[in-house]
Amino acid sequence: MQRVVSVVAHLGFRLQALPPALCRPLSCAQDVLRRTPLYDFHLAHGGKMVAFAGWSLPVQYRDSHTDSHLHTRQHCSLFDVSHMLQGTLSLFTNEAGGILDDLIVTNTSEGHLYVVSNAGCWEKDLALMQDKVRELQNQGRDVGLEVLDNALLALQGPTAAQVLQASVADDLKKLPFMTSAVMEVFGVSGCRVTRCGYTGEDGVEISVPAAGAVHLATALLKNPEVKLAGLAARDSLRLEAGLCLYGNDIDEHTTPVEGSLSWTLGKRRQAAMDFPGAKVIVPQLKGKVQRRRVGLMCEGAPMRAHSPILNMEGTKIGTVTSGCPSPSLKKNVAMGYVPCEYSRPGTMLLVEVRRKQQMAVVSKMPFVPTNYYTLK
Repeated sequence: MQRVVSVVAHLGFRLQALPPALCRPLSCAQDVLRRTPLYDFHLAHGGKMVAFAGWSLPVQYRDSHTDSHLHTRQHCSLFDVSHMLQGTLSLFTNEAGGILDDLIVTNTSEGHLYVVSNAGCWEKDLALMQDKVRELQNQGRDVGLEVLDNALLALQGPTAAQVLQASVADDLKKLPFMTSAVMEVFGVSGCRVTRCGYTGEDGVEISVPAAGAVHLATALLKNPEVKLAGLAARDSLRLEAGLCLYGNDIDEHTTPVEGSLSWTLGKRRQAAMDFPGAKVIVPQLKGKVQRRRVGLMCEGAPMRAHSPILNMEGTKIGTVTSGCPSPSLKKNVAMGYVPCEYSRPGTMLLVEVRRKQQMAVVSKMPFVPTNYYTLK
């Protein structure tokens, strides 16, 4: 008997945040942008809407970016990321070893894989999965693909579980990091609650049927611990946590080893070499790559994407891929790529900001300790 494999793809709703400078304010073309089920909800709560990856999303609300960021670290915030069993970060790779997308994949007890894609990659991800489904079906395999149109809400911060527990019958203490369960939340049935997020804090992502999204978000906001947060805070939080932004820190020209994501490759897959790009990636695991993603920290002007990284002799050796002032540390943090010989923490380098050179130090990531919930 052939094993039945069903893939349920939640495509286009795990909306990773771009730095505010890269988000386009809405214009007369706003009617062509896709809207999440919470669009009117955002406007009613003062959301400043921007265009991101073909969607209209709030970059921030009435609170400042810094206030939203710090509230998430100290309490909890609600993000529209319209995104148990075991779940994990996984990668789609091409034959050259490049990263097509980073995704959350959950192996559910219902006999299917639950896949959450990045908004900017959903079309190519869907095409890739559809091609694979056809290939397997032609081999006689019983494989299917279903695309969900649920909304995805992320409740992130140290009090997130306490807030959510009042609305569910399940014991969230039994739901550790990267596990999920289907449950009723504030009376909305069919919600998949996953203990994960994009901030480095404890929290959950709730995949909720579109018709119940506003009800659920409104119910959460009744708790004084919860405030709304937008793309701006999401970006600075993920950067403090050392998490990649697809299209900035990783892309089709970056291998998992270069991107410091080797841990996503299981030992079985490494041994079998049965994934796209294995002939490029596996030798890198066993040998040496030319460059690596590193953390950088400096004072002075903030480092931004595309800022040149130089050695102490003033020769350009790399480029910043993401950077911002850290609201938590009151210092500037960034990620970038440098040759391996410059990747050791503590290495002093120069970064060119506004045509001026300033000192920077290679730093361990995450910059701010993570607080993921694991079973004790």
